[in-house]
Amino acid sequence: MFGSKLVGSKFAVLLVCGLLCSAAGKKPERYAIVAGTVFREDGFSLPGASVTLLPKDAPKAKKLEAVSDVRGEFAFRVPAGAAAYVVKAARKGFQPAEKEASVSGEGRVDVTLILSAESK
Repeated sequence: MFGSKLVGSKFAVLLVCGLLCSAAGKKPERYAIVAGTVFREDGFSLPGASVTLLPKDAPKAKKLEAVSDVRGEFAFRVPAGAAAYVVKAARKGFQPAEKEASVSGEGRVDVTLILSAESK
């Protein structure tokens, strides 16, 4: 009875060690950040805006989606390397806005989007 528990715990330790060793041998993934803030015309941040990120030259590529936080901020993690993206923001009661963001290698690209209120 005790022998099977001992063998089981040794196996678990070996499994964990194997997973850690294999993860340590991998190169860390390189990435860039496309981040920014959504504002209203009056300069106040706009929380709750739907933000999408699309590769500019690959319209059928998978789009990334986020919602601006209480400070109107959003962020996307994208592969490092030269690429152009279109960032779009929309929220009910406001006209949508979009901007282009170009990534070149690792780092952060900031985008500011200003949404105008829809006229009533």
